[in-house]
Amino acid sequence: MRWSNHLAQLCMCASVLLVPFAAQAATEEDPWESVNRPIYKFNDFVDTYALKPLAQGYQFVTPQFLEDGIHNMFRNVGDVTNLANDVLQVKPAAAGVDTARLIFNTTFGLLGFFDVGTQMGLHRNDEDFGQTLGYWGMGSGPYVMLPFLGPSTLRDAPSKYVDGYTGPYRYIHDVPVRNSIFGLNVLDARASLLSAEKLISGDKYTFIRNAYLQNREFKVKDGQVEDDF
Repeated sequence: MRWSNHLAQLCMCASVLLVPFAAQAATEEDPWESVNRPIYKFNDFVDTYALKPLAQGYQFVTPQFLEDGIHNMFRNVGDVTNLANDVLQVKPAAAGVDTARLIFNTTFGLLGFFDVGTQMGLHRNDEDFGQTLGYWGMGSGPYVMLPFLGPSTLRDAPSKYVDGYTGPYRYIHDVPVRNSIFGLNVLDARASLLSAEKLISGDKYTFIRNAYLQNREFKVKDGQVEDDF
């Protein structure tokens, strides 16, 4: 089995192995905080001393048009996952939009380097299997911090493995090529978050947890969330 699949399986198992350690709950949605925080600190250490500097270097040496094009290409590949989950959620209009985006961006957009779909008014949907499970009524379960992969929930963590079947890495047999593309994808994703760090305030762990949970609820409910006020 390929390395990326091992990583997804490892993180899925880690989320299950957290169950026996759920001793004290700081909040209702984060009963495993005593385990999640150390994992977060590990992730933050790796990010601070490895991933973030690499992302900053990547952003520094890469011309903006090229960085945007690479980002668009990975998003184009991600539209396959969006389309699959559009179908699973029985959303024909969204499926039609994402199908059109894939066709136009892959052809006229040169494998997605140019996002011509958005310019044509075909706005990208953002779906995954975790959202699909939520759409059909499955609760998110407790908040989970995954090693290397970051914030998730008990519902969303195993879903990452399912979404792997709609990603490219499972089907790339050349190991150096697959790992190079995977590494570039990670750098691109991290670089895209650099500008958002200034929004973080207060306890970083709590901020990231709350932002993640609120964002997931917003996505699962397609923006139809109840106002607490």
